[in-house]
Amino acid sequence: MTTFRALGERLVYQGHVVRLVVATFESPDGVTFDRDVVHTPGAVAVVPLRFDVEGNAMVVLVEQFRPALGTELREIPAGLRDVVGEHPLDTAQRELAEECGLSAGRLELLTTFQNAAGMTDAATIVYLALDLESVETRRDGPEEDHMTVHVVPLADALAEVATGRLTDAKTVIGLLLAERWLERADRAPA
Repeated sequence: MTTFRALGERLVYQGHVVRLVVATFESPDGVTFDRDVVHTPGAVAVVPLRFDVEGNAMVVLVEQFRPALGTELREIPAGLRDVVGEHPLDTAQRELAEECGLSAGRLELLTTFQNAAGMTDAATIVYLALDLESVETRRDGPEEDHMTVHVVPLADALAEVATGRLTDAKTVIGLLLAERWLERADRAPA
């Protein structure tokens, strides 16, 4: 088996959350090369799911301003794993409370995905949140202070994925996997 070897990194920028480095590697045939790499603590995203009186799946989405895009996006709640030593399940609960004023009685792992493997080590862990209860909202930062929360039928959110209205990657992945989770006969609400 041939392997690439990491030879080292040179720090270019250290921010509050991200670290940009130039990383040097050696290919299996001995060629050295550099790549820009962004290191992050990763993130957690949550698909909060509840059911209306008819048993229809409803999803909680947040709409917030995203400075990098210069616009507002409708997304599932999420946040960085920026608290050292915090377990991802605790991060999920923290983000649910901060953004939606919710606590999950049950969190089910849906997946972990690499955000942009060509340039960052960032990974997002996606959970399905069930048995939701209201708690005090603890917003964090100007974007969250102006965030709006929407409860919509899961079917409507999935239609918005299909039409391109919902474009956020973690949201698309989370909603599609929540739909698959619900399709299993043993997962239907009682």
